Amino acid sequence: MAWLDTPFWGNTVGDYLIAAALLAAVLAVVAVFREVARPRLAVEGVDARNVSHLLRDVVARTRLSLVLLVALFFVARSLVLPGIAWSFIRGAAIVAALLQAGLWVSAGVDNSIRRYRERNIDSDAASVTTITAVAFMGKFALWLVLLLVALDNFGVEITALVAGLGIGGIAVALALQNVLGDLFASLSIVVDKPFVIGDFIVIGEFAGSVEKIGLKTTRLRSIGGEQIIMSNADMLNSRIRNYKRMAERRVVYTFGLAHETSADKLEQVPKILREIIEGLEKARFDRAHLKGYGDASFLFEAVFWVTLPDFNIYMDVQQELSLKLVRKLSAEGIEFARPVRRLFSEDSEHDASRTFDRR
Repeated sequence: MAWLDTPFWGNTVGDYLIAAALLAAVLAVVAVFREVARPRLAVEGVDARNVSHLLRDVVARTRLSLVLLVALFFVARSLVLPGIAWSFIRGAAIVAALLQAGLWVSAGVDNSIRRYRERNIDSDAASVTTITAVAFMGKFALWLVLLLVALDNFGVEITALVAGLGIGGIAVALALQNVLGDLFASLSIVVDKPFVIGDFIVIGEFAGSVEKIGLKTTRLRSIGGEQIIMSNADMLNSRIRNYKRMAERRVVYTFGLAHETSADKLEQVPKILREIIEGLEKARFDRAHLKGYGDASFLFEAVFWVTLPDFNIYMDVQQELSLKLVRKLSAEGIEFARPVRRLFSEDSEHDASRTFDRR
């Protein structure tokens, strides 16, 4: 085994083999730990599950290539290497360590945001939107700092770079006005909260529930099921109707009665409407009046409030009102108006005109 003592670039062959074995052992341990630990990190219990999910995300974002570079740095300390090789290994190891740390921190932030969203999306969707935006800006700042530290370790003059980035940033801002407009619009949405995730909004001809508020676009899920994607700047420049924040629904209920209805019976109708509406469980009466005269009917209008904003409840209340009104008016001998069509016929033999009413 004398060949193990053969010198080669300042080290023996045995030294290189030991270093390679150490690297292989480190990679094997990390790889086995990843494969064994991930499926075992799902334990019962809320607190334990949260911790296990965090550890699982951290393990999942552990990169073997980055671990290899860091391990290579420690193994190389036992070898005699040229200055340029050592500088390269040291710089690569520092960059790898920074990248791996950034991945772990990002995993922790994403895990915290996900758990916060699950706990508060129903009760406080606005804070979820704010925390998500703040987390994104925090991760952006983190990676920017890591990039600057990595460049500093490779001998790049950061001060001049930052100054250059400032000047270049002005040019980029001019070239990307639309993109930056959407970006600042997203920040305005997060701060001002005209709508949050889960709200049902109407913008022009588009309507849907807010699924995601991104940096450039907001995504809605329409009633028909398709996804509607709109730029944030366009949304803020539009008039938004937020139905999720509706406390009650005002309903204007109109119908017509036949012209043959007597004045005494017409006088009873507002009282009938008031009685029916006040008897509805989720409605609050406002007013009921004979509104005026139509071409073929007396027009009535009732205004009431549905005390819950849900659209299905609103339709249920209106349906119940209609059915009770039909039964009550029928019992009182009051008829709803029917369309009237008048036909004029000229008798050629007798040169006379006759009029027919069809109801």
